[in-house]
Amino acid sequence: MYEQIAFYLFSALTVGLFMVTVLSKNILYSMTSLAAGMVLISGFFFLLGADFLGVVQLIVYVGAVMALYAFAMMFFDATRDIKEKNTSSALVFLLGGMAALLLVVVFAAPIMGENIQASYPVIEGVGNAESVGMVLFTKYLVPFEVAAVMLLVAMIAGIILAGKKMDHSLTTVDDPINVQEETK
Repeated sequence: MYEQIAFYLFSALTVGLFMVTVLSKNILYSMTSLAAGMVLISGFFFLLGADFLGVVQLIVYVGAVMALYAFAMMFFDATRDIKEKNTSSALVFLLGGMAALLLVVVFAAPIMGENIQASYPVIEGVGNAESVGMVLFTKYLVPFEVAAVMLLVAMIAGIILAGKKMDHSLTTVDDPINVQEETK
């Protein structure tokens, strides 16, 4: 029961965060929601019992999005468009408290639930890397590849956005050697 609640909650939050990523005009908001969405995708792997893939998702993909975030901070002056209007501190307190309570419930659910057993028992003579490879390329191949495609799309979108913001293309600048020869 707790797994279903966590799944639907993660699903709604992931879809919402990726909608913010796509629909937001502010690059910082888009990148922040993309990173948070990738963290929630790793939560799906943890729900499925694939702890290794969840950690890999956090390290590789969220790390890559954070690197993209850093490049976006360097390329764009996105802080000029941000005008925060927080009129209700009670709303912020309520949302923060609900998020904290939700995290406690999600992490306490396995402790309160039934005994947890491994989906794939240990096979004698097979190492850890081989076991991870067998599980990755059988049961969890599609979710892992979907996460990889989403990162690829985000990376391409970042490159396109960076290309649109450049004042002039570096490839169309005249070569200074050719310019000097023409002037002689």
